[in-house]
Amino acid sequence: MNKQMIIAGLKARPVRTTVSLLAVALEVVLILVVVGLTSGISDETGRRTEGVGADILLQPPNSSLFLALSNTTMPIVLRERLRELPGIKAITPVQTLVNSSAGLEIIYGIEPDTFDAVSNGFIWHKGRLFNAPDEVVVDDIYAKAKGVTVGDTVELVNHKFKVCGIVEHGKGARLFISLKMAQEMTGQTGKASLFFIKLTDPDRVETAIAEIKRLLEGYGVIPLREYARLMMSNSMPALDAFISSVVFIALCIGVLVIFLSMYTTITERTREIGILRSLGASKTFIVTLIFEESAAVCLAGALIGIGSSFLIARIIMAVFPTLTILITPDWITRAVIFAVLSGIIGSLYPSLKAAQQDPVEALAYE
Repeated sequence: MNKQMIIAGLKARPVRTTVSLLAVALEVVLILVVVGLTSGISDETGRRTEGVGADILLQPPNSSLFLALSNTTMPIVLRERLRELPGIKAITPVQTLVNSSAGLEIIYGIEPDTFDAVSNGFIWHKGRLFNAPDEVVVDDIYAKAKGVTVGDTVELVNHKFKVCGIVEHGKGARLFISLKMAQEMTGQTGKASLFFIKLTDPDRVETAIAEIKRLLEGYGVIPLREYARLMMSNSMPALDAFISSVVFIALCIGVLVIFLSMYTTITERTREIGILRSLGASKTFIVTLIFEESAAVCLAGALIGIGSSFLIARIIMAVFPTLTILITPDWITRAVIFAVLSGIIGSLYPSLKAAQQDPVEALAYE
């Protein structure tokens, strides 16, 4: 009986039902797409950094895990001290730059020989390595996203560079220039933003980290195989706070829309509720009926939102290949829970108001 009444009520007011469904769907899309975008970028950046092939990442004191946000440097001469430690196979310094003219693109300034020793070299699609200060190597995803090929000119950090080669993605950054040029552009001659360290025995990572920490107190020493995990929100309070803010805003949207929808429903159906009460329907029955209708709208809206989120994610990644949106089963479950929760909160007052109506007054309502 309840099911038939709920369906009939939703069909009787198609515009209100549609708006409610779309609002709940918007709540779910907002959660999944924004959280998926932040998680996807963090995860993809972490995996690309791990893809360099080093065992340890060394950063100056007070550096951020987000390499794009870190502007601290350290002297390259520290490499000589690190080489004295046992089990060190190769060390390569990297100077990072951020090109913010078209998004947030990290550029690596590298020494080709030492970078190859750590990463086992690039996989080449086209072209060659840079041999001039104004040349840049880009990865295949950047080339596709920007529509560039070997010989084209790109502007990075207010400098014009000629694309000399295209490589397979996954070696840290999407853009590579000479270390010397990167130092000149940042005014950090003789310094580097980070060191990638490769060991002769990868199983000695923890021992090597302890030795480096004793040698360079206060420096950031991270096992690279854990970098992607450390980039996720539960390890980064600032990112976690941002995601919590997005979820809270989305939840507020859902609560307000469901509240207005259910309150309007109660006003429009005052006479119907009076008839049900006069026929013996209890207050609990009325409250349950309103909650069930709200839950039906929320669940249907959540399903629409999930489907829309995957569609929007595919469109965004097709238009912007350098972006990654990671929609996980865990966040799908949370989004559905938040949608239902917003329905419960939003329909609480309207349902109680409906249950408190006097049958006689409700029957006389016009």
